[in-house]
Amino acid sequence: MLRTLCRRGGAILQQSQRFGPVQQRWASSLPMNTVVLFVPQQEAWVVERMGRYHRILEPGLNFLIPVLDRVRYVQSLKEIVIDVPEQSAVSLDNVTLQIDGVLYLRILDPFKASYGVEDPEYAVTQLAQTTMRSELGKLTLDKVFRERESLNSNIVHSINQASDEWGIRCLRYEIKDISVPPRVKESMQMQVEAERKKRATVLESEGTRESAINVAEGRKQAQILASEGEKAEQINKAAGEAQAVLAKAEAKAKAIRLLSDALTEQNGNAAASLTVAEQYVLAFSNLAKQTNTVLLPSNTGDVTGMVTQAMTIYSQLAKTTPAGSSSSAAAEEEKAELPDGLASAEEQRTQ
Repeated sequence: MLRTLCRRGGAILQQSQRFGPVQQRWASSLPMNTVVLFVPQQEAWVVERMGRYHRILEPGLNFLIPVLDRVRYVQSLKEIVIDVPEQSAVSLDNVTLQIDGVLYLRILDPFKASYGVEDPEYAVTQLAQTTMRSELGKLTLDKVFRERESLNSNIVHSINQASDEWGIRCLRYEIKDISVPPRVKESMQMQVEAERKKRATVLESEGTRESAINVAEGRKQAQILASEGEKAEQINKAAGEAQAVLAKAEAKAKAIRLLSDALTEQNGNAAASLTVAEQYVLAFSNLAKQTNTVLLPSNTGDVTGMVTQAMTIYSQLAKTTPAGSSSSAAAEEEKAELPDGLASAEEQRTQ
């Protein structure tokens, strides 16, 4: 027993010299060999009989044979927390990191934990350190920070593969802190600033693009609405002009009918002569007011002759066309509006 304690003390001293002080878990001291023993809950006492493994005492009351039986190992079945010392590791892109962690484990088989390895805690701690260095060497610096959870899972899986023969189960491994060299930290900060500026520039350009798209869409919609409004305006204007033309045609037809009815009455020729004379005088009063082109008949001063000639034309048209026809009345009205010379030319063209 003294030799075992010396070996364990030497291992702890060696570990303290390499990685600093290591926090050791609490465990019950070895009890004295008596007949009656009380084993605490969540502890396993390994008993040897005459130097060979005999059995594991369960929690509660147990009996032993003095001198022959001896409690050789006391194993705690609680979850054990081990602080993994800080160590240096090199990443895939040759960056030296200082990393430490916390290891959570539990003893599942007290027999293997007692006889499979000399110091279970020290063995698991060393295995965690070597596994952590190996896993960090597979990742670049950026992936170490992004894939910390995956790194922890890989370390736990590697530890469990090796510690299965020791009766120990690694529950989880957590990285506490990762330290990088100052120059690398400055480079990382510059990279972060550049990335933020890049995102800001991209967001600004996307905002400008969205703004331009919105303005173009607004102009497009405005032009469409303006064209539709102009189209509706032209349609309404055309409809109004059509209705105006129809109204004028109906009014003119009604006027022609009234004129033809009036000419068939007594003294109709005299009224027609008076109307022609008034229009003749009005036509001469408007000469050369709108254009420089003036067309005068040969006998501009003979109003009576012009009226007589117009009435003669009207009498001839009345003989060839029925008195009630609206077209003869319209033709007569149009010829009555023309001056004497124009009326003669129009009559000769018609003949």
